[in-house]
Amino acid sequence: MMMKLGDARFFRRATAIDTGSLRAPPESAGPASPGGGLAQTAPRVSEVDLKGRLPSTAFAFRGYDVTNLGRSLELLEHAVYGPVVRRVLDQVSEISTEAVGEKIDLASYIRANEASSLATFTHDVATIVAMEMAQLQILEEVFDVPIRKVRLSFGYSVGEVSALIYGGVFSIEQLLPVPLGCCRDCAELAADTSLGVLFTRRGSLPIEDVERLCLAIRGEGKGLIGPSAYLTPNTALILGQGDTLDRLERAIPVFLPEKTHLRRNPNRWPPLHSPLVWQRHIPNRTAVALYRIEGAAKKPEPTILSCVTGSALDDVLHTRELLVRWTDHPQRLWDVIDATLASGVDSIIHVGPAPKLIAATFTRLANNVGRYLGNGYLHVLGRGLVNGMTRHSWLARLLPSRSALLRAPYVVHVMLEDWLLEQQVPRATAVSLATATPEPGEHVTPDQPATSA
Repeated sequence: MMMKLGDARFFRRATAIDTGSLRAPPESAGPASPGGGLAQTAPRVSEVDLKGRLPSTAFAFRGYDVTNLGRSLELLEHAVYGPVVRRVLDQVSEISTEAVGEKIDLASYIRANEASSLATFTHDVATIVAMEMAQLQILEEVFDVPIRKVRLSFGYSVGEVSALIYGGVFSIEQLLPVPLGCCRDCAELAADTSLGVLFTRRGSLPIEDVERLCLAIRGEGKGLIGPSAYLTPNTALILGQGDTLDRLERAIPVFLPEKTHLRRNPNRWPPLHSPLVWQRHIPNRTAVALYRIEGAAKKPEPTILSCVTGSALDDVLHTRELLVRWTDHPQRLWDVIDATLASGVDSIIHVGPAPKLIAATFTRLANNVGRYLGNGYLHVLGRGLVNGMTRHSWLARLLPSRSALLRAPYVVHVMLEDWLLEQQVPRATAVSLATATPEPGEHVTPDQPATSA
């Protein structure tokens, strides 16, 4: 469908983000506050509200970042939550130790409060997955929240591994050793890897042209380079070896629209989701490991949107192939955000330690939609239009397919670890949970609630 000029300008402006603040905390998005725009003053989400919203809620699992512990220590030392967290950490520590062939003690790692670095990459990946599972376990065991009743889930980078485990596609024992087995190599590759933020303030970045530009630089035989994520229609993350980012920047005028820029990020990043992992044969090694997992992948519950494809995981027979592509294909985060809004989701629970990137992207989108349309107009249009679209499918068919972006200012965002630590939990709950603690060696996941011995 052709969009009018005004529509096209709206969508360009609505999806523009502050590229200088990527990976920064979301602006004005509190622990359980809506993600920006007009809804910033909405009341905090209560336990009753959280349960009532589940049918229109999505779980968003965070990935690896410059900081990865968040408030994990507070959860571990919490009188009520601590036993649940410790149980999951011990389980994941055991799995991780066997996977990498060295002692991993995640509870000690969290207590040490060590800053993330390339040397801690394996611990960080294991900790992220463990704490994401622990937070959901707390939600289920302490608050009796039926965590399978949400509309959908998705995860960015390492978060997709968590989403697949939570969704029951594979067990944590089956899947977690696969990425852990590649962590050391990815960390070593990061020593010669640079990250650049490629963005334009005019229109969008044509994905095909970004790929062609990276192919041209790779084809010079002087280093690998490629996109690792498409965050919005006008922003991509590029990972490159050596001086490849310099050469890419010089070639931008030949391949990409006018006013396209490259901004370098000072940190070193393990080059997952890019061709740089080819140097250590990581896609092939991942494929071998995945096809050694016994048993078929199970249908996810709830639906999972994959950042590898930007769409729902419909055919579980292709899950292993999807995970192989996860290693060296860019994350299509914007497509997942677009699909999430189009699905009718009105609440997103961000799972994991101090989630930032996904929440920040939603927040800036909401703020930009609100600024462009004007707060007064959006207040009238937003709730009426969004509710009307839900009630009248004919109205949705008349509007441009991207009109789901208008929902962004009204999506409520809950940072799960903050929400958990804000709740007043009776001490008696700690006693009841202690009696439900499994025997040593018995593994518990969100698929298997703890039971009395």
